[in-house]
Amino acid sequence: MFRHQGKSRTLKHNLRIATILSFVAGIVNVTGYLAFKQLTTNVTGHFALFINDVAHFNFWKGTVYFLYIFSFLLGSFLSSYLIEKYKESKKLNVFVLPTIIECLVLISIGLLSDFIKMESINLLVCLLLFAMGLQNSFVTKISNAVVRTTHLTGLFTDLGIDLSLLCFPKLDAKRKKLKANIKLRLYIILFFFAGGLTGGFFYSKLDLKLNTLIFAALLLLVSLFFDDFRYQIIKARRKYNQKKANQKETFNTLKYLFT
Repeated sequence: MFRHQGKSRTLKHNLRIATILSFVAGIVNVTGYLAFKQLTTNVTGHFALFINDVAHFNFWKGTVYFLYIFSFLLGSFLSSYLIEKYKESKKLNVFVLPTIIECLVLISIGLLSDFIKMESINLLVCLLLFAMGLQNSFVTKISNAVVRTTHLTGLFTDLGIDLSLLCFPKLDAKRKKLKANIKLRLYIILFFFAGGLTGGFFYSKLDLKLNTLIFAALLLLVSLFFDDFRYQIIKARRKYNQKKANQKETFNTLKYLFT
């Protein structure tokens, strides 16, 4: 699900990566809000607050929200930059790099919260937004802008559009694609919601606090390496089958020559 791109990418690949990443984003969203009372997976609300402060000439106060927005932008930029820089490499899965950085950010925040008092709230919010910018950028690139996992506004808009199109019989030829799109968006919404519930339960009921972010990162890492392990198995199987087919072809050729 992390490797297939372009025409080789199917609905199944998008569903797999959408469920994992939206679940992680849901955990980060709720954990960030419970810990810092700030949105940590999207910047729509922060942009509105930034404009409000600027309109009231509270420029210094508005700088904080500008930094939130810039952090998300920086994460998106770095993710895309790394993917483009290393995409020519045949040995490297370019989507590993932004994923690892995201996981390191989440794990670092979780671990540091066990040893030091987390007073730099604005910095921590910036780091979480940076991590979500990384995630949103690489899932956008890998799915060709089909999958978005860190916020739901656009998803509900697209879902509403697709549902409305089902009401028109003249679009029956596109019905299969519409149903696939609806299924994908419902999966993202449901798993974002499930991630939020899980994050809230771990943060409050199990009292894991910011260690909840470690769980999200570990889930992402396990998915990444399992996907790579699965790819290696498929690659080895294809290589074995190809070798077996070549041996069979050679045997049949020799048999034909000596009979």
